Amino acid sequence: MTVTFSTPDLCDEFHGQLQVLEPLFQSFGGQSRFAGPIQTVKCFEDNSLVKDLANQDNPGGILVVDGGGSLRRALLGDLIAQAFVDQKWAGILINGCVRDVEILKTLPFGVKALNSIPVKTEKRGLGDLNVPVRFAGVDFKPGQWLYSDETGIVVSDTRLISE
Repeated sequence: MTVTFSTPDLCDEFHGQLQVLEPLFQSFGGQSRFAGPIQTVKCFEDNSLVKDLANQDNPGGILVVDGGGSLRRALLGDLIAQAFVDQKWAGILINGCVRDVEILKTLPFGVKALNSIPVKTEKRGLGDLNVPVRFAGVDFKPGQWLYSDETGIVVSDTRLISE
């Protein structure tokens, strides 16, 4: 699905209806512009729930992962990212790190994260699914809409544009 919008235009048109993330995130995926309804995961240095969700069909969905801002473990790598692509997710936003960045940038999938690190997580099955999370100055709730492009990331309570 091709998505056309710009976050500056959204901010101009929907001023007061958006939350704007602090500019902390880098783009690692092959798709720099992506949008969709969000699901949330809260986890710390354990990507078990991220992996589980990657194997669930969610066309156009966005996963928002609150990894507590950890820069010690990667919550997404190439294999899990490919599973997201296979299940037609649009993208992922991670308050944490990714790895396998050379491969991530070749996938038709939006990936925004704080940074990269080569260390994987341990799978302990810990975390919370579809709970409200807060980072980068924004409150995220399942069902909200996320819009991300080269300029920034914004969140709306409702869908703002159609394909």
